[in-house]
Amino acid sequence: MSAKAISEQTGKEFLYKYICTSAAVQNRFRFACVTAETDWDRLTQEQPWLLTERLVVKPDQLIKRRGKLGLIGINLDLEGVKEWLRTHLMKETTVGKAKGVLKNFLIEPFVPHTQEEEFYVCIYATREGDHILFHHEGGVDVGDVDVKAQKLLVSVDEKLSEDQVTEQLLTHVPDDKKEVLASFIVGIFNLYENLYFTYLEINPLVVTENKVYVLDMAAKIDATADYICKAQWGDVQFPPPFGREAYPEEAYIADLDAKSGASLKLTLLNPRGRIWTMVAGGGASVVYSDTICDLGGVDELANYGEYSGAPSEQQTYDYAKTILALMTREKHSQGKVLIIGGSIANFTNVAATFKGIVRAIKDYQGPLKEHEVRIFVRRGGPNYQEGLRVMGEVGKTTGIPIHVFGTETHMTAIVGMALGHRPIPNQPPMDAHTANFLLNASNNAVTPANTRSASFSETKTTNDVTPAKKSKAGLPAAKATTLFSKHTKAIVWGMQTRAVQGMLDFDYVCSREEPSVAAMVYPFTGDHKQKFYWGHKEILLPVYKNMADAMKKHSEVDVLISFASLRSAFDSTVEAMQYPQIHTIAIIAEGIPEAQTRRMIKMADEKGVTIIGPATVGGIKPGCFKIGNTGGMLDNILASKLYRPGSVAYVSRSGGMSNELNNIISRTTDGVYEGVAIGGDRYPGSTFMDHVLRYQDTPGIKMMVVLGEIGGTEEYKICQGITEGRITKPVVCWCIGTCATMFASEVQFGHAGACANQASETAVAKNQALRDAGAFVPKSFDELGNVIRTVYDELVANGTIVPAQEVPPPTVPMDYSWARELGLIRKPASFMTSICDERGQELIYAGMPITEVFKEEMGLGGVLGLLWFQRRLPRYACQFIEMCLMVTADHGPAVSGAHNTIVCARAGKDLISSLTSGLLTIGDRFGGALDAAAKQFSKAFDSGMLPMEFVNKMKKDGKLIMGIGHRVKSINNPDMRVQILKDFVKQHFPSTQLLDYALDVEKITTSKKPNLILNVDGFIGVAFVDLLRTCGGFTRDEADEFVEIGALNGIFVLGRSMGFIGHYLDQKRLKQGLYRHPWDDISYVLPEHMSM
Repeated sequence: MSAKAISEQTGKEFLYKYICTSAAVQNRFRFACVTAETDWDRLTQEQPWLLTERLVVKPDQLIKRRGKLGLIGINLDLEGVKEWLRTHLMKETTVGKAKGVLKNFLIEPFVPHTQEEEFYVCIYATREGDHILFHHEGGVDVGDVDVKAQKLLVSVDEKLSEDQVTEQLLTHVPDDKKEVLASFIVGIFNLYENLYFTYLEINPLVVTENKVYVLDMAAKIDATADYICKAQWGDVQFPPPFGREAYPEEAYIADLDAKSGASLKLTLLNPRGRIWTMVAGGGASVVYSDTICDLGGVDELANYGEYSGAPSEQQTYDYAKTILALMTREKHSQGKVLIIGGSIANFTNVAATFKGIVRAIKDYQGPLKEHEVRIFVRRGGPNYQEGLRVMGEVGKTTGIPIHVFGTETHMTAIVGMALGHRPIPNQPPMDAHTANFLLNASNNAVTPANTRSASFSETKTTNDVTPAKKSKAGLPAAKATTLFSKHTKAIVWGMQTRAVQGMLDFDYVCSREEPSVAAMVYPFTGDHKQKFYWGHKEILLPVYKNMADAMKKHSEVDVLISFASLRSAFDSTVEAMQYPQIHTIAIIAEGIPEAQTRRMIKMADEKGVTIIGPATVGGIKPGCFKIGNTGGMLDNILASKLYRPGSVAYVSRSGGMSNELNNIISRTTDGVYEGVAIGGDRYPGSTFMDHVLRYQDTPGIKMMVVLGEIGGTEEYKICQGITEGRITKPVVCWCIGTCATMFASEVQFGHAGACANQASETAVAKNQALRDAGAFVPKSFDELGNVIRTVYDELVANGTIVPAQEVPPPTVPMDYSWARELGLIRKPASFMTSICDERGQELIYAGMPITEVFKEEMGLGGVLGLLWFQRRLPRYACQFIEMCLMVTADHGPAVSGAHNTIVCARAGKDLISSLTSGLLTIGDRFGGALDAAAKQFSKAFDSGMLPMEFVNKMKKDGKLIMGIGHRVKSINNPDMRVQILKDFVKQHFPSTQLLDYALDVEKITTSKKPNLILNVDGFIGVAFVDLLRTCGGFTRDEADEFVEIGALNGIFVLGRSMGFIGHYLDQKRLKQGLYRHPWDDISYVLPEHMSM
């Protein structure tokens, strides 16, 4: 949602802080907020004026006409305010149809004034610009300002001057107040623009002796501009409409939404209701709510919400468990129903999202059965068969009644089943599997005659697109009637390889001669080539760093498909419109600020460019061209006959519902000729009427379908076009959002533009107007397909449409990755791993989620146990590992490894090279004796050899005893590292048999020479063997295997790496130069000169 209402307190904070005007605005920041928890003593200390001035008190909860409702206390002292609040604070009140509790109040100074000093000011946004309404008689009885007020339209990108205000708005204002009012109105308008307001009303605005007082204020801001205005706005709290509580679950989902690239919405309407929904898609969510209300379920509808935009399995799980937790709090005498619905997805992996829902159902299976919950599922889209399978499977395993349906079932049919209005089929017919797009479609369907419209059999011409007509000087350029043909070429902005491959596959099944994508633009890499498939062959598409190069090298391109983010979409679109070759731009991004969108629309109108979007999946012209992910995967393209043109064109706001229209139209007619989803924002780049007029002027289109929705007035232009005779082809139209008039409080639906600001913008009013104008309007969305079929059959009967025999499309092989996803193929893995899995929502170490690792405070030793030994080791074992790492971390700069690291660092090498140089010295002579010591001592001990026998045998064989001996330390100068470890091991290890054996060996060797001690390598080696053998986590064979494969040397390597890195950083910090070994430390031994 973009336009969101803010509290009066927030609005006035913005105004007082940022308004720039010569008018003397009074009472800046003099307001106090009061709730049931307010500490009055503290409040009066912070706001001492409360004790001395006359006051006004009023609720601050988005309530309109508070004065008329008697909800304002005027001219009171502080005690009078407290008395007034006793009768209002935390009291239930009815405002219109909404019933709510008064919780938040605002106290301000009372301003004595006369009626003549009250004025009315309102600024609100429309597609063309911002309208300023001004009336010289403000206050409670201002009346119908739309009729009475003076109006001034400030067009997009225009500036407002005081002279304009004075001449057009202040004609009835006394001369002595004109200057101050003009300055204030210009200041408030600039504030409105700079802080991205969409609505701002002040009534009354009081002007006394050149002083300005803002008494009552209502405002909305464009929430999508948060990334622009964060510094000025701060953390804005958006209060719920009066009559609806702000639930923590709503805030939780809003937080998930903010952190996700997907869309997650939840509004609680009646937490005690028995009908709950979990719907995919902004448009589909409205349709399901409409159908529930049409079937009498409005009083039992518990929630409104939607998830869309390809949320991950984890995000869907979090969303689903929130709804399941809410619906299983209170029992209902009739049990409850959960409707998991959705249209046919364009790009969301249905199986992945359903797996998240299935996890939640399994977690809540007990409460779901206890509350007698029945679940009805209908979905389509990529991998939906697998999603439906797992959903049906969980019903069988848990015993929860789950009824599952796919695209063969009308989208809202499950609502009638859930509410008992239609029977539940025992075995619903299933459509073909996703994999079946490998096979040719059946030949029993019919396709339009090639003579009727452009199709895949047409001969190639230079370009079929009707160019924008040249306009007279000073007038906007006319836009093209035909946007796409079989020869349309596009540039894709953004590294959207999946979408591009989908476009190329569509091109191939449409028998296009060349791919529709000429190039890609991606500013975050250099120019390069990207590999794609064209049917069975691999091809390369160029990727450019900047748009100028792409446009210059591909002059045939006339379409830009922008996958730019909401932050960069405006700049990239404006740049694209600088190139005259571009006549169509599709903007996919959702959440572009409305002010930026209106600027793009104005520029596009001036240049004759058609914009599809923002916030859209795009559009499709069967047999010719598709935008990005429109139409979904190839199985849906084939099932909906989108590879060749039909006779029906449609336009909708919703991307998901556009795919549902593809399905409905293909089942009830000869198919789609063209379809466009204009996007869900309040100001789409092109309107319903823009496309309806194009369709009217296109000979191949015989009928039109329009899926409108609540909010805005664009549908009335279609009514006007029909009544005036401009539109003569049959129009089937339905506006979704009819449920809105049944709700007690305002509900913002999934699309930013889906909100009625007046009665004429409701879906009910628009449907009636369309019906009166002569459009074919069904009674509900449920009947839309039937009405389309009736109109189509009549056109066939009268000869307007002549169906033709189906021509099977060429086959396209399935991508390996998708075939694997569907479980159609198997392939031996190149690698195997058993210690770590990063594929899910959370990193897993040897079966333990990373959050659990930290929760259990396992430390570095515990992590090493998981990753090296696949075990959760005892606490003492983890501590011992950490101690070993600490004592082996460093042993000074003189040892070979540190020396090498230092030399490399001083030679200017990087960290990795210097560290590697040091690590390469580790071996039997330096640091690598852990494994060898463990093996030698273990073998001797296990064979029953006495310590003296072991020493004598090693001497006889001429071998060193690994782990025995030290260059510096001796029996008289013991190594404290060994002593620390010995004390810990003796105290905590259950058994130290091998260590005791090694210490007996040490007694023998030190009797011969005092420095032949058990050194730190040897100690760690034998102690680790004791640990592996006696901690209870390993069998004897497993313990021996870890020694054999070199696990123990890893302790020294890991520990000493810390020291080597320290030496590297030390040398860099000391800025040491290139090392050269001194001559006097080298003994030059050269052979004497010898004669021949």
